[in-house]
Amino acid sequence: MIRFLSSIVVFAGLLALGLPADPAQAQLARPFVSAASGNDANNCDRPTPCRTFQGAHDKTFDQGEVIVLDPGGYGSLTITKSISIVNDMAGAASIAVSGGATGITVNAPPGGGYVNLRGITVQGIGFGGGSGLVFNTGFSLTLSNCLIRNHTGNGILFAPSTGGAYNLAILNTVVADNGLFGIAIAPTSSAFLTLRAMLDRVTATSNSHDGLDVDGSLTTGPIKVTVTNSTMSNNLASGIVFATALGHATVNGMVTHSVVANNGLDGLGLANASLWFGDSAITHNQKTVGLEGSFFIRSFGDNYIAGNGDGNPALPTIPTK
Repeated sequence: MIRFLSSIVVFAGLLALGLPADPAQAQLARPFVSAASGNDANNCDRPTPCRTFQGAHDKTFDQGEVIVLDPGGYGSLTITKSISIVNDMAGAASIAVSGGATGITVNAPPGGGYVNLRGITVQGIGFGGGSGLVFNTGFSLTLSNCLIRNHTGNGILFAPSTGGAYNLAILNTVVADNGLFGIAIAPTSSAFLTLRAMLDRVTATSNSHDGLDVDGSLTTGPIKVTVTNSTMSNNLASGIVFATALGHATVNGMVTHSVVANNGLDGLGLANASLWFGDSAITHNQKTVGLEGSFFIRSFGDNYIAGNGDGNPALPTIPTK
């Protein structure tokens, strides 16, 4: 079953867009955070680190880099500038989310905000765990080596709210056990935009809706999404959906070297969208592929399709109207 995200985007994505003012204080190009010794009253240098991601963010120059020194919980974060937050060696650097809140909200400058997050865990802890990450504005978001799980809303919602150009890259990341979509790419701007997304070594599993859902029904312009070396499995709805409404954005997907398995509805879903699919497996889903409206699929003939509830029909390779 193919679902459009409009109501879910309203529910989970259009959160507070007010931008907090930066405090009038010295800023650093490379601040540090520490759960063991940090204090947000510090200046965030290496000897006197900050305690929270937000405290460090607010004391970081645009295009600066926050470094995590040790494992611990670092609090929710609203990003309003180009910034990197990096945890490579410290263990679990986590954000606990409850009460319908959002772990990370990206409200970076439209057209010029570059956000890079590495090695971060965003964990829902009950009490209406809200959403893991919501992107509203910016230019580019890169997530790598992250874990986002157990939220009552979406794990990741990439929902640009203005026209322009956008880039999303998710690498070596797990998105699991969320109450709505694992990863939703669903621009909310009615203005023309271009959106390019790349997912590599991503696992979206055990989410209550689709593992990956791409929806262009609220905007116009090209949306291009590439999925490689990834697994979309055990989701209660579909594994991967590419969808739009006629007269709205054009949605094109490429899926290679990936597995779409054990999902409660379709392995793949297409509605008014195009898909190139190769060297991948669709197996043990309720239905191999769900198709609506006008679509185009190009299979490269090297896929493994077996064990699905509808008898494993071959993927169509011609458009229908």
